[in-house]
Amino acid sequence: MRITEGKVITCSPGRNFVTLKLQTEDGVYGLGDATLNGRELAVASYLTDHVIPLLVGRDARRIEDIWQLLYKGAYWRRGPVTMTAIAAVDTALWDIKGKSLNTPVYQLVGGASRDAVMVYGHASGNTIDETIESVKRFAARGYRAVRAQCSVTGLERTYGVSQSEA
Repeated sequence: MRITEGKVITCSPGRNFVTLKLQTEDGVYGLGDATLNGRELAVASYLTDHVIPLLVGRDARRIEDIWQLLYKGAYWRRGPVTMTAIAAVDTALWDIKGKSLNTPVYQLVGGASRDAVMVYGHASGNTIDETIESVKRFAARGYRAVRAQCSVTGLERTYGVSQSEA
């Protein structure tokens, strides 16, 4: 399962989200995030000019071997641009492996570690009473944490409200 090509996708002008797409000869592709706040285009250039040429022709299943090649063989070792690029390659290779085995990547790296993740709702209103009602609606839907934001006479205030107060 050799890597045949790599492509750097930069989108969202002014923000520059960077995604690496690696393609294999078997038609399987993997995606990896290469966004580094403030240095997105440096990572994109590093991937395009230096990393992708090293990857073409390599076996995508040799994830650790490729990681070591990029980590130890990089001219700019261990800097944020290099490490972000390596992380994108690593993620894309794990994505390829998971797809080729028809298995979620989390199963390949040890399985689930929790059954749920706590999230919060974002309640808002133009008055304190509207904001409180919005918080109550989130609590009724089962949220255990709610961020409440109220705009009062043009001034914006943020209040943390626990479920017991809602």
